Amino acid sequence: MNTKVLFQDAAAVQTPLLAVFAVDVAVGKDADPMLALLTTSDAISEAAASVLNSGEFKGGLCETLLLHAPVGVKAERLLVVGLGKVGKLSIHQIRKGAGTAVRFCKPRGLRDLTIAFPEDHALSDEHLEALPCDLTTRAMVEGAELAELDWDTYKSDRKDKSVASCTIVSKDVEKTTKAEIQKGLDDGLVIAAAQNFTRGLVNEPGNVLTPTELGKRAAAMCAESGLTCEVFSTEKLHELGMGAFWAVSQGSPEPPALIVMTYEPASGHVDGAPVLGLVGKGITFDTGGISIKPADGMEKMKYDMAGAGAMIGAMKAIAGLKPKVKVISVICSAENMPDGKAFKPGDVVTAMSGKTIEIVNTDAEGRLVLADGLHYAKTLGCTHLINAATLTGAVAVALGKLNVGLFSNSDDATELFMAGLKASGEKYWRLPCTDDYKDQIKSAIADIQNTGITRYGGSITAAMFLKEFVGDTPWIHLDIAACAWLDEVQPWIAKGPSGIGVRSLVEWVKGYAS
Repeated sequence: MNTKVLFQDAAAVQTPLLAVFAVDVAVGKDADPMLALLTTSDAISEAAASVLNSGEFKGGLCETLLLHAPVGVKAERLLVVGLGKVGKLSIHQIRKGAGTAVRFCKPRGLRDLTIAFPEDHALSDEHLEALPCDLTTRAMVEGAELAELDWDTYKSDRKDKSVASCTIVSKDVEKTTKAEIQKGLDDGLVIAAAQNFTRGLVNEPGNVLTPTELGKRAAAMCAESGLTCEVFSTEKLHELGMGAFWAVSQGSPEPPALIVMTYEPASGHVDGAPVLGLVGKGITFDTGGISIKPADGMEKMKYDMAGAGAMIGAMKAIAGLKPKVKVISVICSAENMPDGKAFKPGDVVTAMSGKTIEIVNTDAEGRLVLADGLHYAKTLGCTHLINAATLTGAVAVALGKLNVGLFSNSDDATELFMAGLKASGEKYWRLPCTDDYKDQIKSAIADIQNTGITRYGGSITAAMFLKEFVGDTPWIHLDIAACAWLDEVQPWIAKGPSGIGVRSLVEWVKGYAS
């Protein structure tokens, strides 16, 4: 999709469809909706006035109202997209609104649309002060680009419902504002392309996206983006003593892939400056191994590399945005299969760090590959670590499918991460990761065991396991299991891979840039 910005009066744009945002400005919990358009165009407001005043459109988030041949407006159609209560207006509501406009066009065969930029003076400044021009534009671009894709990739009778172009139209503004809007466009295109790259990886079936293939695609992305990439396999795991990673790999005929991607800022790395380590779980298919999963829903386990996908996408975005901080990403990719050579419950393996691990459940494999990945990232010089993984079903029990579980040994790293959520729009909830949970992973015969001694707090005991391999290095663990796959279509995005984590990882990295 060709997404661009046009500086012109929105009412004068000739387009098959012009979308404009509306908010409910009514005060009071039980007050009837009072709708206001986020535009200062009198022509657009007058064209929609009679319907907005009729009460049939409430302005709820992603609610839509279509007007044909609007009087006084050159667009063939006027689409009003609700953003909900004005008091809850945020960058992410804008992102969803733009996505809703694109998704509205797709089944109707509309190939081109225009979205009116929400204007500063449409409401009192107090309502829009949280929407800076660059972030607003970026959110609109991201919402539109993410909404355009559907995941019927392998259908032989796939219908072309693509939207060819999306134009964000803003009235002619001063030079500095234009520059902010242009920056938002440029950044949004980079980040959206990276998130869609991640979503494409996560959508691939396990027979296509093997660990080897994931390594090839990561390497190709790095070559195109100007990143350094090395892809290793079995021999390197043995050389490094990655016994935990290898244990997961050994039951599959598909060899593992250890992928290392490096971004160096143009100014070079300064001694003493942070080196950020992005570590991803890349289980391209997870049967559960000998502790095999139930058949129901196992086909979805192709998404068990979504943490690796998020890190690869984040590196693609970092290469495009060029923050002034060094970033190294370590991806540990394997299949978890129940072959005769597979690791077994009761086995004891030795991680790269030297810690011994009793295997209680082979379906707790993600933490094993991450254990070696986190330690390896430290040996490469990383001073701050963050990992993402579809690690536990327990996190969905704890938080539902709206929030990613966040665990950390560092308040400062967490505070910086949470500060970026205003821009990313993603939801995370910090859960405990304190030493009073440490007894839950004690083993009678090894240093630690790979699951908790009880079924309670499963996402916490998984985090505690990972914590054993980071030491004093500031570290964040993101358990994205509940949010990496959308089971239902939303008004602003298709069913399927979400690409969760990419935007927030980028914001976290930017937070360390000098």
